[in-house]
Amino acid sequence: MLYHTQNPHGGDVYDGEIRLDFSANTNPYGTPQGVLDAMSAVLTRVHQYPDPYCRELVKAVSEFEAVPKDWILCGSGAAELIYSYCEALRPQHAMELAPTFSEYALALERVGCQVERYPLKKENYFSLTEDFLPVLECSCPDVLFLCNPNNPTGQLIDLPLLEKILNLCDRQGTALFVDECFLDLSDDGVSLKSHLGEHPNLFILKAFTKSYGMAGVRLGYCLCADGQLLQKMSHTVQPWNVSTLAQAAGIAALQERVFLQKTRALILVERQWLQSQLEALGFWVCPSRANYLLFHAREDLCGRLREQGIAIRSCHNYHGLGVGWYRIAVRLHEENERLIEAVKEVCVWQRIS
Repeated sequence: MLYHTQNPHGGDVYDGEIRLDFSANTNPYGTPQGVLDAMSAVLTRVHQYPDPYCRELVKAVSEFEAVPKDWILCGSGAAELIYSYCEALRPQHAMELAPTFSEYALALERVGCQVERYPLKKENYFSLTEDFLPVLECSCPDVLFLCNPNNPTGQLIDLPLLEKILNLCDRQGTALFVDECFLDLSDDGVSLKSHLGEHPNLFILKAFTKSYGMAGVRLGYCLCADGQLLQKMSHTVQPWNVSTLAQAAGIAALQERVFLQKTRALILVERQWLQSQLEALGFWVCPSRANYLLFHAREDLCGRLREQGIAIRSCHNYHGLGVGWYRIAVRLHEENERLIEAVKEVCVWQRIS
């Protein structure tokens, strides 16, 4: 648990009466019933230690991702794997985009690594272009962190550009960390997993948190052909780090392919509706291909909505953004309608005041 330490993320709905949480980008349908049933079925086994090697879960992931079992390591959420990766690799010089998920830099700084940031441009809708390639070549970091789709912008990195980055990293000895935690909820995002065998420097992060609404379970996994790196990572975490409930939940979740298809269809429609509503209010909205939207509005919007029991993600602490930037999850239509109505009320109040 955090002790007198600021939580830099969304999803903290425990301080105050939050009725609608748009600050955490989890599946709008919640947790599949099959996952809940799987956890209930193993409650009688919680007196036992969990499988320290996650044997059945690794087998299920291997079949789902079509990669060898030796290329898989499970963890207590994606965050644990980010920290164990940095502790195992211990780079001196890393590069990331700005803005992007803050936990990469926090994990890197913990091991004394210098973090260089490549600024994405608002006028380019925060997308990564080939202009990045000469900068990467000149910098030649020990490791490059990419989030695809990027958080909080929702922008996907085109596969041809990703492949050029991967090949350049190979040539100059840069490790490539690619966070694909939101990829399964994106519009036609393509994984780099087919490149793992030829590129042992490639590390892919996945999680059950967003796709299957399992944030409270804490379960993630990574894919990498570098067995020595995975072994080093396993030495950085405590034994039995993946609970019996989490392992059962993960195995069940990987059977929910129809659930994911249904979710992607909903997200596409509702994201477009939310964007049109926010733009009609005069807000600048970043076109997203994921299950969340980044937009710019009045500085007090987050606080005003919280007074109405609605949480959105303030992005003031993202490098490259600042005060007035917000991220919202795409949720069910009736919930999205309630959010927009609340935002309109705030705007009316501001005009009157």
